[in-house]
Amino acid sequence: MPDRSPAANALIRTLELMPHPEGGFYRETYRSEERVVCADQRTREACTAIYYMLCGNDYSAWHRIRSDELWHFHAGSPIDVHSIADGGIVTQRLGDPLRHPGASVQAVVPAGRWFAAERVDLGDGVDFALVGCTVSPAFQFSEFELADAAALASLASGHDALLRRLSR
Repeated sequence: MPDRSPAANALIRTLELMPHPEGGFYRETYRSEERVVCADQRTREACTAIYYMLCGNDYSAWHRIRSDELWHFHAGSPIDVHSIADGGIVTQRLGDPLRHPGASVQAVVPAGRWFAAERVDLGDGVDFALVGCTVSPAFQFSEFELADAAALASLASGHDALLRRLSR
């Protein structure tokens, strides 16, 4: 695993993480056995949870899902979770509030909202951020949609550089 610190590589191995299509690494750790009926009549497991890790300059590209997603900080650098709302960008900093002023240990992205995330490099030698993501109703790859920066430009005018930088 080149270009990553021994600590990042150890976490990837220990947690058995694999590459995620949006960027970073992940592993599903929980899928509820209970099923729910959504407002649009979809039947879905009630909840899923994953480990999610960003290393170095990697990022979670702009995407959306049809369920609410709650992010939880675990270790490493803070993460900025950007979402498009009301014609602009809302940024939530996820991190340890005792070490990362202004950060919160949880962030919420409402269902259907375009969002992306990036690790905040504090220049302290930490090259990874480990978080957990809980999705309710449960995450399904069939409902995962990667965005094109050009298509998002009209939704958040004046933020073209950020939209391009965090697109695949």
